Amino acid sequence: MRLDILSALNREREKRSAVAVVTPLTGEGQRLVLADAVTGDPLAEDLSRAFRAGRSRIVAHEGGEYFIDVHVPSPRLVIIGAVHIAQALAAMGERLGYDITIIDPRTAFASPERFPTVVLRAQWPEDALPDIGLDRFTAVAALTHDPRIDDPALTAALTAGCFYVGALGSRKTHARRLERLAEQGIPADILSRIRAPIGLAIGAISPEEIAVSILAEITQVLRKGEDL
Repeated sequence: MRLDILSALNREREKRSAVAVVTPLTGEGQRLVLADAVTGDPLAEDLSRAFRAGRSRIVAHEGGEYFIDVHVPSPRLVIIGAVHIAQALAAMGERLGYDITIIDPRTAFASPERFPTVVLRAQWPEDALPDIGLDRFTAVAALTHDPRIDDPALTAALTAGCFYVGALGSRKTHARRLERLAEQGIPADILSRIRAPIGLAIGAISPEEIAVSILAEITQVLRKGEDL
């Protein structure tokens, strides 16, 4: 790999950008491609698939072969609310390779004894989230049912363009939530990105089943949703 490309690659990885190094298997012309700059690229379709899957691959195009070496940041899952669902969701999310952070200002819930293996922030979301640095490779799941806690987190997630934004609650609860957030000036098309009631409709009842439905929906959006 050329030194200039390696240096640029390292810079983008430090910024948690999705980037690929495209190398012709015959001839020269190695280049760096950012996920944001795929449109119009000769290998746009193949690059989009590679970024979505997070996997490197060899592709054929116009008689030539190219190796697309994909570098995608590790996905993060920020859980708002240290509730029973969060315990199951954190454990399952870790198994799937997510970096987990749980935020809840209620210290009775946000205790290391209940969440011994993940990052735990006993803070209000508006205080914790700026330090975390939400981005398009972050999923946010709001689980408290408390607008004072959930609403600021949802607003921050939407503003940051997180790839998944979900919130627990009934359709009636979500309708009221949308009204509150709209009063803050958030456009309807942005609010429509909130997935609520959270999780795929699989008839989940227990905290563990709800966690499964949430992770299934997150996976669906990550792998089949809009291009990152």
